This record gives sequence, C-alpha cells and structure tokens, in this order.
Amino acid sequence: QVQLVESGGGLVQPGGSLRLSCTASGFTLDSYTVGWFRQAPGKEREGVASISNDDGDSYYLDSLKGRFTISRDNAKNTVSLQMNSLKPEDTAVYYCARNRAYGQKSASDYDSWGQGTQVTVSS
Repeated sequence: QVQLVESGGGLVQPGGSLRLSCTASGFTLDSYTVGWFRQAPGKEREGVASISNDDGDSYYLDSLKGRFTISRDNAKNTVSLQMNSLKPEDTAVYYCARNRAYGQKSASDYDSWGQGTQVTVSS
C-alpha cells in the first residue's frame, strides 16, 4: 500500500523549532519529488517547500526562505522539514505528498497525501 506518513508536529512557542518527517511506505521515495504543504483554518492549502528526487534542487515559499529547510534521506525513505524561528502564522496542519515532476507548485499536481501533522505556534 502506497502511503506517506507525517510526524513531528506539536505545540511550540514563538521562536522555537520543530522538525517534521515524511516517511514513505509501499514505494521508494527516491523516484519522486516530495512537497510539503500546509493548511490553516479557513485558508487554502499552500506549498511550503519541495525537493527534487535526483540532485536535491529545492523550492521554498518566499516568505519562509531562511527559516525552513527541506532535506531528504533516500536510504531511510524520508523527507524532513526543519522549521526554525517559528511564528504564530506558521500554525497549520502540515502535509507531505509526492510528484513525478519537479517545479510544480500546485497541490493538484501531487498525490499520495499523508494525513497531516498539526503544528501550533503559541505562547
């Protein structure tokens, strides 16, 4: 069964850090671009970051550059999202998904979505 599972979310104070993981089962992640998306209550799902399968090219939402870092460990079939200097506006459910192509930013271009992990930034 093809599946992506997110983990690592939680409650953190403003300025804190979290590291999210996206682990694949039923397929090898190294054949796919992986994207992280987030959706806050009442808002549309937005692309946060993505990483290509081969040379590790990465994309970030402009407002997140310098705070978030995406990386992959193909040996562990995992893609991670390191989030630093978190702000209350980063509060959302974070999802990962896969794509055969790189450079596509729309959620509709991705498939095999995980169930999401909640990130709450609050004092």
